[in-house]
Amino acid sequence: MAINLSAEQRQVGQDNFARVTDGLTRRRFMRGLAVAAGAAIPAGAAYYFGYKSMDGKPVKAALIGGGDEGGVLVGEHNPEFLEFIAVCDIRPFNLDIKPGQKHGGRIFDGDPKVQLRKGFRKVYGTKANNIKPYRKVEDMLRENPDIEAVVIATPLVTHAPIAIQCMKFGQQRGKPIHVLTEKLMARTIKDCKEMITVAKETGSVLSVGHQRHYSLLYAHALDVVEAGVLGEIKHISALWHRNFSWPEHGEKDGPKLAEIPGALAELHDGWSPPILEMDYNELKNSLKDYGYKDIYELIRWRLYERTGGGLMAELGSHQLDACSIFLGHVHPISVQGVGMHSFFGTTGTDDRRPNPREIDDGIFLTFEFPGRNHPNGANKGNDKSDTVVVTYSSVSNNGFEKYGECVTGSRGTMVVEEEKSVYLFPENAPGKKGDARGTSIGVTTTAGKPALDSGGTWGPSASAAAPGGAPAGAGGPPPSRGYREEMEDFAYCVRSWDPKIGYATTSDGSFVQRLPRCHGKVAMADAIIALTANIAMKTRQRIEFKHDWFEPEKKDAVPEAMV
Repeated sequence: MAINLSAEQRQVGQDNFARVTDGLTRRRFMRGLAVAAGAAIPAGAAYYFGYKSMDGKPVKAALIGGGDEGGVLVGEHNPEFLEFIAVCDIRPFNLDIKPGQKHGGRIFDGDPKVQLRKGFRKVYGTKANNIKPYRKVEDMLRENPDIEAVVIATPLVTHAPIAIQCMKFGQQRGKPIHVLTEKLMARTIKDCKEMITVAKETGSVLSVGHQRHYSLLYAHALDVVEAGVLGEIKHISALWHRNFSWPEHGEKDGPKLAEIPGALAELHDGWSPPILEMDYNELKNSLKDYGYKDIYELIRWRLYERTGGGLMAELGSHQLDACSIFLGHVHPISVQGVGMHSFFGTTGTDDRRPNPREIDDGIFLTFEFPGRNHPNGANKGNDKSDTVVVTYSSVSNNGFEKYGECVTGSRGTMVVEEEKSVYLFPENAPGKKGDARGTSIGVTTTAGKPALDSGGTWGPSASAAAPGGAPAGAGGPPPSRGYREEMEDFAYCVRSWDPKIGYATTSDGSFVQRLPRCHGKVAMADAIIALTANIAMKTRQRIEFKHDWFEPEKKDAVPEAMV
């Protein structure tokens, strides 16, 4: 994202961010609590996000979907909060169940090439052999009455039916089954609204895995924005570019590839993985029973319109979520854009270019958001001209620029890069010479409000506000991306949940009980942004977002009704 920064400028930017957020954290803490002189500021995600330990009573959970994202969640979860006792998947490669043999597969053994996908054995040791494997969700739920919650990491099109199935099963047995599903929430907004309705009817906690809501890095970046030290924000640019054009050579000792009659030309990439013989032979005659027309829709579901949601659903949803958070959890005003299918082939039989896909391989979008003083903005002001432009792009054949978001204000610029680094720079005041990208800054008070203060001799902050308490740029462990924290908070909400109170609200509309930060209504807004952007690109029209789309009770008010 910050392609024009030298190594020295990056270090200055990281130190600036650490120093400013450190100052803001101390100011907020001192305002909120009466503490003795020299008292330490509490650190860590649990304190910041407001949840506590489980006191030795983890939520007994089942994982549904043992593929890529399921492996990430297993590798990042904390068994003190969530204890997996069962797992369900239809693919032999993920969940290899053979007569007379102990269960295995990738979800148990992990992926040694990917740090996040540790596998059950890495997390639980020999206790992983007690985790029961299943091919069918209904069998798993029926045979395991101790299941309190499910974590769903299946293809997007299946999120809603599986979540609804589990929640209704919990209602029938007389004890709720709570749901944490991966993002996007569902393939359609109609399905999102149905999920919210069923959660209320069944008394189930419903959470969706937009993990930036649980990233301390983004939380501290939000502190900078909300403190106003960047000045007036009028533009945020975001991008996530990848290069899927390189041929991928299979491992010599890897699983055998399937021999499929009339197989499509391909180069294997992250979204177009190889079709394995063990999966193809076992599932080729039963795929329709699981809702897939062929093996490609199952294994390469991200490449199809029906089963996935394209680049906006998989990548853009994360970053527009972040932009919405920066602007005060507001809904956008409009979107327009262009989607291109110009590099890879399609799934048509007359097109034999590599990596065939239905989804666009390049998207370019412009969103209009309300500024803080707009009637729909965070401050509910009366300035209709106070708007913010958010631009977003994602391409699939060039990965030169690192993904991230750049927030530009009248007094400073903040760059969030790859979910692990933040750079903060001031705007030069009139008459000040020199490159602002090399200027060290701290935070001071001007007219009673925090403001950036430039200086030439600043040292590193005493305690940088980087995730996990590690100083920014200190060479410690990489910042948490929020997976662990979202699962911990979900478990904490489940353990303290009273289904009799459910989703009751107070007179001001707030929930009586604690809910996850990305509960159903919040997650539905993210889905609306992503899926409406797809419609704008498909129709080549500017689309204005409707208020009723964001109201779960108004079931017929959905953006997909436009096409």
